[in-house]
Amino acid sequence: MVPGGAKYSRKNIDRLTDFVKKYKAKGLAWMKAEGGLLTGGISKFFNKDLQKELIGLTSINEGDIIFLIGDEKELTQSALGALRVEIGKSEGLVDTGEFKPVWVTDFPMFEFDKDTNRYIARHHPFTAPSTDNIESIEKDPGGLKSRGYDLTINGYEIAGGSIRNHKPEFQAKIFELLGMGEAEVTERFGFLIEALKYGTPPHGGIAFGFDRLVMLLAGTNNIRDVIAFPKTTSAASLMDEAPSSVSDEQLVDLNISIIPKGD
Repeated sequence: MVPGGAKYSRKNIDRLTDFVKKYKAKGLAWMKAEGGLLTGGISKFFNKDLQKELIGLTSINEGDIIFLIGDEKELTQSALGALRVEIGKSEGLVDTGEFKPVWVTDFPMFEFDKDTNRYIARHHPFTAPSTDNIESIEKDPGGLKSRGYDLTINGYEIAGGSIRNHKPEFQAKIFELLGMGEAEVTERFGFLIEALKYGTPPHGGIAFGFDRLVMLLAGTNNIRDVIAFPKTTSAASLMDEAPSSVSDEQLVDLNISIIPKGD
Protein backbone atom coordinates (compact mmCIF):
# COMPACT_ATOMS: atom_id res chain seq x y z
CA MET A 1 0.00 0.00 0.00
CA VAL A 2 1.39 3.39 -1.05
CA PRO A 3 0.08 6.53 0.68
CA GLY A 4 -1.09 9.04 -1.91
CA GLY A 5 -0.47 6.51 -4.67
CA ALA A 6 -3.86 7.07 -6.30
CA LYS A 7 -2.12 9.80 -8.28
CA TYR A 8 -0.04 7.17 -10.08
CA SER A 9 -0.58 7.23 -13.81
CA ARG A 10 -0.90 4.12 -15.90
CA LYS A 11 2.64 4.73 -17.10
CA ASN A 12 3.93 4.63 -13.51
CA ILE A 13 2.03 1.41 -12.80
CA ASP A 14 3.33 -0.19 -15.99
CA ARG A 15 6.88 0.71 -14.96
CA LEU A 16 6.39 -0.96 -11.58
CA THR A 17 4.82 -3.97 -13.30
CA ASP A 18 7.93 -4.36 -15.45
CA PHE A 19 10.03 -3.96 -12.30
CA VAL A 20 8.43 -6.87 -10.40
CA LYS A 21 8.75 -9.10 -13.47
CA LYS A 22 12.51 -8.98 -12.88
CA TYR A 23 11.76 -10.94 -9.72
CA LYS A 24 9.76 -13.56 -11.68
CA ALA A 25 6.35 -12.12 -10.80
CA LYS A 26 3.87 -12.66 -13.61
CA GLY A 27 2.25 -9.26 -13.11
CA LEU A 28 1.16 -6.60 -10.64
CA ALA A 29 -2.46 -6.14 -9.61
CA TRP A 30 -3.61 -2.84 -8.12
CA MET A 31 -6.58 -0.88 -6.76
CA LYS A 32 -7.00 2.73 -5.69
CA ALA A 33 -9.00 4.01 -2.71
CA GLU A 34 -11.40 6.64 -3.98
CA GLY A 35 -14.81 7.70 -2.69
CA GLY A 36 -14.82 5.16 0.13
CA LEU A 37 -14.41 2.23 -2.26
CA LEU A 38 -11.70 0.56 -4.37
CA THR A 39 -11.47 1.58 -8.02
CA GLY A 40 -9.47 0.65 -11.11
CA GLY A 41 -7.28 -2.36 -11.70
CA ILE A 42 -8.85 -5.57 -10.33
CA SER A 43 -11.48 -3.78 -8.23
CA LYS A 44 -14.20 -4.92 -10.64
CA PHE A 45 -13.79 -8.46 -9.34
CA PHE A 46 -14.76 -7.42 -5.79
CA ASN A 47 -18.26 -6.41 -4.73
CA LYS A 48 -18.75 -3.46 -2.37
CA ASP A 49 -18.80 -5.62 0.75
CA LEU A 50 -15.51 -7.28 -0.14
CA GLN A 51 -14.00 -3.91 -1.02
CA LYS A 52 -14.92 -2.51 2.39
CA GLU A 53 -13.49 -5.62 4.04
CA LEU A 54 -10.22 -5.18 2.16
CA ILE A 55 -10.10 -1.51 3.14
CA GLY A 56 -10.42 -2.53 6.75
CA LEU A 57 -7.80 -5.29 6.52
CA THR A 58 -5.21 -3.13 4.76
CA SER A 59 -5.94 0.17 6.53
CA ILE A 60 -5.83 1.85 3.13
CA ASN A 61 -6.91 5.49 3.18
CA GLU A 62 -8.54 7.75 0.64
CA GLY A 63 -6.07 8.55 -2.14
CA ASP A 64 -3.86 5.51 -1.53
CA ILE A 65 -3.09 2.63 -3.88
CA ILE A 66 -2.64 -1.02 -3.00
CA PHE A 67 -0.49 -3.46 -5.00
CA LEU A 68 -0.98 -7.23 -4.98
CA ILE A 69 0.90 -10.21 -6.38
CA GLY A 70 -0.46 -13.74 -6.42
CA ASP A 71 2.04 -16.58 -6.68
CA GLU A 72 4.10 -18.93 -4.53
CA LYS A 73 4.83 -17.52 -1.08
CA GLU A 74 8.57 -16.96 -1.42
CA LEU A 75 8.36 -15.48 -4.93
CA THR A 76 5.56 -13.15 -3.83
CA GLN A 77 7.41 -11.99 -0.75
CA SER A 78 10.60 -11.39 -2.72
CA ALA A 79 8.87 -9.40 -5.47
CA LEU A 80 6.74 -7.31 -3.10
CA GLY A 81 9.75 -6.67 -0.88
CA ALA A 82 11.76 -5.38 -3.83
CA LEU A 83 8.77 -3.29 -4.95
CA ARG A 84 8.51 -1.76 -1.47
CA VAL A 85 12.16 -0.68 -1.59
CA GLU A 86 11.82 0.66 -5.14
CA ILE A 87 8.78 2.78 -4.25
CA GLY A 88 10.47 4.00 -1.08
CA LYS A 89 13.41 5.27 -3.09
CA SER A 90 11.39 6.77 -5.95
CA GLU A 91 9.02 8.55 -3.54
CA GLY A 92 11.88 9.91 -1.42
CA LEU A 93 10.73 7.98 1.65
CA VAL A 94 14.18 6.58 2.42
CA ASP A 95 16.42 8.66 4.69
CA THR A 96 19.82 8.09 3.05
CA GLY A 97 21.60 9.79 5.94
CA GLU A 98 20.45 7.24 8.51
CA PHE A 99 21.86 3.79 9.23
CA LYS A 100 19.40 1.07 10.25
CA PRO A 101 21.06 -2.21 11.34
CA VAL A 102 18.75 -5.22 11.59
CA TRP A 103 19.44 -8.79 12.68
CA VAL A 104 17.64 -11.33 10.49
CA THR A 105 16.97 -14.66 12.21
CA ASP A 106 14.61 -17.65 12.09
CA PHE A 107 15.69 -18.79 8.64
CA PRO A 108 14.01 -21.96 7.34
CA MET A 109 16.26 -24.96 7.86
CA PHE A 110 15.21 -26.57 4.56
CA GLU A 111 13.44 -25.70 1.37
CA PHE A 112 11.78 -28.13 -1.00
CA ASP A 113 13.30 -28.30 -4.46
CA LYS A 114 10.61 -29.23 -6.99
CA ASP A 115 13.16 -30.09 -9.68
CA THR A 116 14.82 -32.83 -7.60
CA ASN A 117 11.71 -33.57 -5.50
CA ARG A 118 13.61 -33.40 -2.22
CA TYR A 119 14.63 -31.02 0.54
CA ILE A 120 17.82 -28.98 0.27
CA ALA A 121 19.59 -26.97 2.96
CA ARG A 122 18.59 -23.31 2.93
CA HIS A 123 21.90 -22.11 4.40
CA HIS A 124 24.19 -25.13 4.55
CA PRO A 125 23.74 -28.64 5.98
CA PHE A 126 25.96 -27.97 8.99
CA THR A 127 23.73 -25.28 10.51
CA ALA A 128 22.12 -26.28 13.80
CA PRO A 129 18.33 -26.57 13.88
CA SER A 130 16.37 -24.50 16.39
CA THR A 131 15.18 -27.57 18.27
CA ASP A 132 16.52 -30.05 20.81
CA ASN A 133 14.03 -32.70 19.71
CA ILE A 134 15.34 -34.91 16.92
CA GLU A 135 11.81 -36.18 16.20
CA SER A 136 10.68 -32.70 15.14
CA ILE A 137 13.37 -32.65 12.45
CA GLU A 138 11.82 -35.63 10.71
CA LYS A 139 8.20 -34.75 11.52
CA ASP A 140 8.12 -31.27 9.94
CA PRO A 141 11.32 -30.48 7.99
CA GLY A 142 9.58 -27.80 5.95
CA GLY A 143 8.58 -25.85 9.06
CA LEU A 144 11.87 -26.24 10.91
CA LYS A 145 13.88 -23.10 11.62
CA SER A 146 17.66 -22.92 11.69
CA ARG A 147 20.02 -21.09 14.02
CA GLY A 148 21.37 -18.97 11.20
CA TYR A 149 21.59 -15.19 11.27
CA ASP A 150 22.38 -12.26 9.01
CA LEU A 151 23.17 -8.66 9.84
CA THR A 152 21.82 -6.07 7.41
CA ILE A 153 22.21 -2.31 7.28
CA ASN A 154 19.78 -0.31 5.17
CA GLY A 155 18.74 -3.46 3.36
CA TYR A 156 22.27 -4.63 2.51
CA GLU A 157 23.59 -7.84 4.03
CA ILE A 158 26.95 -7.08 5.61
CA ALA A 159 27.46 -10.21 7.70
CA GLY A 160 26.16 -13.73 8.00
CA GLY A 161 26.77 -16.82 10.06
CA SER A 162 25.24 -19.58 12.14
CA ILE A 163 25.49 -21.80 15.16
CA ARG A 164 26.91 -25.08 13.89
CA ASN A 165 25.51 -28.52 14.49
CA HIS A 166 27.50 -30.27 17.22
CA LYS A 167 25.30 -33.35 17.77
CA PRO A 168 26.23 -36.35 15.59
CA GLU A 169 22.72 -37.85 15.60
CA PHE A 170 21.24 -34.52 14.46
CA GLN A 171 23.84 -34.16 11.72
CA ALA A 172 23.19 -37.70 10.48
CA LYS A 173 19.42 -37.09 10.43
CA ILE A 174 19.88 -33.87 8.44
CA PHE A 175 21.99 -35.70 5.84
CA GLU A 176 19.27 -38.34 5.63
CA LEU A 177 16.57 -35.70 5.01
CA LEU A 178 18.72 -34.22 2.26
CA GLY A 179 18.50 -37.53 0.42
CA MET A 180 21.96 -38.86 1.25
CA GLY A 181 22.29 -42.58 1.80
CA GLU A 182 24.38 -44.05 4.60
CA ALA A 183 27.18 -45.01 2.20
CA GLU A 184 27.36 -41.50 0.72
CA VAL A 185 27.36 -39.88 4.15
CA THR A 186 30.17 -42.18 5.31
CA GLU A 187 32.23 -41.50 2.20
CA ARG A 188 31.79 -37.71 2.15
CA PHE A 189 31.28 -36.77 5.79
CA GLY A 190 32.20 -39.81 7.85
CA PHE A 191 35.13 -37.93 9.37
CA LEU A 192 32.76 -35.20 10.59
CA ILE A 193 30.23 -37.57 12.16
CA GLU A 194 33.08 -39.39 13.90
CA ALA A 195 34.61 -36.14 15.17
CA LEU A 196 31.28 -34.95 16.60
CA LYS A 197 31.06 -38.14 18.68
CA TYR A 198 34.01 -36.95 20.76
CA GLY A 199 32.01 -34.17 22.35
CA THR A 200 32.31 -31.15 20.07
CA PRO A 201 31.06 -28.12 22.06
CA PRO A 202 28.39 -25.74 20.72
CA HIS A 203 30.08 -23.30 18.38
CA GLY A 204 29.32 -20.80 15.67
CA GLY A 205 30.63 -17.78 13.89
CA ILE A 206 29.97 -14.86 11.61
CA ALA A 207 31.69 -13.48 8.51
CA PHE A 208 31.60 -9.79 7.62
CA GLY A 209 31.63 -8.28 4.16
CA PHE A 210 33.79 -5.26 4.90
CA ASP A 211 33.61 -4.08 1.30
CA ARG A 212 29.82 -3.76 1.65
CA LEU A 213 30.22 -1.92 4.94
CA VAL A 214 32.70 0.50 3.36
CA MET A 215 30.29 0.97 0.46
CA LEU A 216 27.58 2.14 2.88
CA LEU A 217 29.97 4.41 4.79
CA ALA A 218 31.12 5.92 1.51
CA GLY A 219 27.54 6.73 0.54
CA THR A 220 27.50 4.72 -2.68
CA ASN A 221 25.26 1.86 -3.78
CA ASN A 222 27.84 0.28 -6.09
CA ILE A 223 30.31 -2.05 -4.42
CA ARG A 224 32.70 -1.68 -7.35
CA ASP A 225 33.35 1.89 -6.18
CA VAL A 226 35.16 0.63 -3.07
CA ILE A 227 36.95 -2.47 -4.39
CA ALA A 228 40.59 -1.94 -5.30
CA PHE A 229 40.50 -3.96 -8.52
CA PRO A 230 36.86 -4.53 -9.47
CA LYS A 231 35.95 -6.82 -12.33
CA THR A 232 33.89 -5.67 -15.28
CA THR A 233 30.31 -6.86 -15.83
CA SER A 234 31.74 -9.63 -18.02
CA ALA A 235 33.94 -10.83 -15.09
CA ALA A 236 37.18 -9.56 -16.66
CA SER A 237 39.92 -8.12 -14.42
CA LEU A 238 41.49 -5.16 -16.19
CA MET A 239 44.33 -4.90 -13.67
CA ASP A 240 45.87 -8.31 -14.30
CA GLU A 241 44.24 -8.95 -17.68
CA ALA A 242 42.34 -12.00 -16.48
CA PRO A 243 41.08 -14.25 -17.84
CA SER A 244 44.00 -14.91 -20.16
CA SER A 245 45.59 -17.86 -21.94
CA VAL A 246 47.25 -20.59 -19.91
CA SER A 247 50.30 -22.57 -21.03
CA ASP A 248 50.10 -26.30 -21.66
CA GLU A 249 52.69 -26.87 -18.92
CA GLN A 250 50.45 -25.19 -16.34
CA LEU A 251 47.47 -27.27 -17.42
CA VAL A 252 49.50 -30.46 -17.06
CA ASP A 253 50.60 -29.48 -13.55
CA LEU A 254 46.95 -29.07 -12.53
CA ASN A 255 45.68 -32.16 -14.38
CA ILE A 256 43.34 -30.00 -16.44
CA SER A 257 42.51 -30.62 -20.07
CA ILE A 258 40.66 -28.23 -22.37
CA ILE A 259 38.01 -29.80 -24.60
CA PRO A 260 36.87 -27.61 -27.53
CA LYS A 261 33.14 -27.10 -27.90
CA GLY A 262 31.46 -29.70 -30.05
CA ASP A 263 33.97 -32.45 -29.27
